[in-house]
Amino acid sequence: MANGRRDEELSRDAVRTRAEILQVATAEFARSGLSGARVDEIAALTRTTKRMIYYYFGGKGGLYAAVLEEAYAGIRRAEQKLDLAALSPVEAMRTIVEFGFDYHAEHPELGRLVSIENIHHAEHLRASERQIPINTPVLAMLDEVLARGWEDGSFRRPGVRSIDVHLMAMSWAIFQVTNRPTIEASFGHDMAAPENRATARRIAVEAILAWLRTTD
Repeated sequence: MANGRRDEELSRDAVRTRAEILQVATAEFARSGLSGARVDEIAALTRTTKRMIYYYFGGKGGLYAAVLEEAYAGIRRAEQKLDLAALSPVEAMRTIVEFGFDYHAEHPELGRLVSIENIHHAEHLRASERQIPINTPVLAMLDEVLARGWEDGSFRRPGVRSIDVHLMAMSWAIFQVTNRPTIEASFGHDMAAPENRATARRIAVEAILAWLRTTD
């Protein structure tokens, strides 16, 4: 019995340690990129050692890949909590777009990690067996909303794929995060200012809904 309790405690400690490493590593990779982030620094900011990080993740590349997977899994888990069944197709679509916009604003590390991984041609995501299964639920969610919208006449545009809607919504949301510094430097326009973010959010929703409601 005592050994069983000790095993459970060790297992819980391992889960907590791994989660702490991922949290710190997420901030470091988002700030410094894959090449700039240092495992020594990540270890120093956690209650663990470089050796332990290598034990859990196999090295810097493995840690970075785990950070990417968890970043994507985080937004997917949050999406699954949306109560869309009780909403009309239009309101459900509005909720999805607004959620994505707000999530990226509240979790800017995701957009930054996406930008960094694109520089590496998605090398680490392509090597992940979990990446596609992690992300496909959002397309199923959109498929269901689109089907309801076509059925009741809320949406009129034929042939729309869930991936089309997802890319429209996410590109708008991520752009607000990843391009904020250059837009502000080039135009003096701070996309993170509350009034500017609210305007961009509203435009994204209205543009997608208008597109779905028209036939050409």
